[in-house]
Formats: sequence, C-alpha cells, structure tokens
Amino acid sequence: MPNTSSMPEPKVLLDGLAYVETPRWHEGRLWFAHWGTGEIVAVDLAGNSEVTGHGPAGLGWAIDWLPDGCLLVTGKELLRREPDGSMVRHADLSEFADFWNEIVVDGRGNIYLNSIRFGFLAGQPPTAGIIALITPDGSARQVAGDLAFPNGMVVTPDNKTLIVSESFAGRLIAFDIEADGSLSNRRVWAEGLGPDGICMDAEGAIWVQTADVRAHSGREDAPEGAVVRIREGGEVLERLEYNRAIFAVMLGGADRKTLFMLAAEWRGFEKINEAIAARTGQVLISQVSVPGVGWP
Repeated sequence: MPNTSSMPEPKVLLDGLAYVETPRWHEGRLWFAHWGTGEIVAVDLAGNSEVTGHGPAGLGWAIDWLPDGCLLVTGKELLRREPDGSMVRHADLSEFADFWNEIVVDGRGNIYLNSIRFGFLAGQPPTAGIIALITPDGSARQVAGDLAFPNGMVVTPDNKTLIVSESFAGRLIAFDIEADGSLSNRRVWAEGLGPDGICMDAEGAIWVQTADVRAHSGREDAPEGAVVRIREGGEVLERLEYNRAIFAVMLGGADRKTLFMLAAEWRGFEKINEAIAARTGQVLISQVSVPGVGWP
C-alpha cells in the first residue's frame, strides 16, 4: 500500500450554488463558472462573492484569461470580453467542432481548448474528442484527437508539457509541447482515476478526482467524492474525501497553498435540472504544504 496521508475535511467557503466548474485563481480571488445560471462568479478568501460576468446558460463551458487580461469564455464558440464589456468571437473554430469545453492559456499566450464533440446531456453516443490550439497571432488548428471525453487541462510552468483529463478513460494523459505549440509524444501520466478539473503543484504532482468512491468500495457509507495528490505514474501522496462529488480543484491564495474544491451532489445526467434547482454546490478550501504552479 502507498504511504498516503489523509487530510482533514475541508471548510465550506461558499454555499447554496448550482453546479460549479473551472476554478481559476485570478487577481486575488477564485473565479468559477456557475453552471445552470450563466454566471461567472468570483469569491475572496473571506467568502465575499460577486457575479463578474456571464457565460452560456447551460453546462459544459469554461473560463480563462489571455496574458493581456482579457477574459475568454468557451461554449458554442470561443468568446473574448473586450474592455467595454462586450463579448466578441476570439477565433473561428467552426471547422473543428460546434461546442468547446475546457480551456487553458499557457505562459506564451497559446490557447488550448478541447471539445468532446457529442451531446452527452442529450444522451448522444460518445465520439472521439479533440484539442485545438489558437496561437497568439490568431491562427487555429487541431493538435490532438481520439480522446475519450477530454476535460480539465494543465500546462507545466516551463510550458513544455500539457496534461489532460481523459474522463471516460479514467486517466490523465500528457503531451510534449513543441516550440510552435504542437503536441507530440502522447502518453499515459496516471490512470485508475475519475479526472475532471485538475491543478499542479511545485513538486510536479497533480491534484485530481478519484474514480467513483462508493461504486469501487462497495460501502454505502463511503464518501461521494475524493481528490488525491499524485505523482506521474499514479503514486498517491495525499487524499481528501468529502460527502459530495468534487468536480474541479485549483491552488490559489497569496502563496498558492490554498486548495479550492468545487463540489455538489451528483444526481445523474437525467436529473440535471433537479440538481441545479437543489443548489447543493459549494466552494471548499483546505490548506496544503506545496504551492500551485503552471497554468491555469
């Protein structure tokens, strides 16, 4: 058995939310997509929150920022918020997919975004997902394919590696990032997980969701959600359990040692609207010893 340290139950920073996803530490606050409301919300470490903008009304969209501070929002297309608050199309991606999920902007201004390319909420059968790249000059191209529900992504602080959650395969995969932003040397980084939104720390470990805890333990009293801190190869270093599903994590705070977790009760795809109305979403926090690095 691995020498795994368990962490105390996290504290609730913000409560009464719908579905919450894509946390980003930005300008001294945690920002996130408030799915089901169309809101972009920011909250400080004292729990003071405000709606800072709007995205699509449905689920599946994400946020990040360009180096110049402009907000990007995914959805049916990639939008950019202008200084006057208007939303404009950032790049034409229509030849690749008709909806975009997760996004990460690296330290050079390259934008990586992915699409699952099927309507999972509508019960459509899965298809192979893709990753697209938009370079700072505005050109766009597909740089990876054949992904089983691509989800959260991180770029290492040296801008040389992209790590992607492949949710339907239960694993993290990694790519080398070439000088022109292209991806190569695809490989499994860790498997046996339930990955969604992820983040990296200064020791090169990833905070990531585990597989369905209750289904794998066979215990009705098992926690609904858990995240682990793992090394490449899958060695578990720390583990944190909670009584709701944890959809995404982010390291932030002034020293980037605050682990933010976005959680909610998961009631299945067929009860999405019921779950949104129940407002079980929460922003949780816990303190860690190794600070976050990389992007986002």
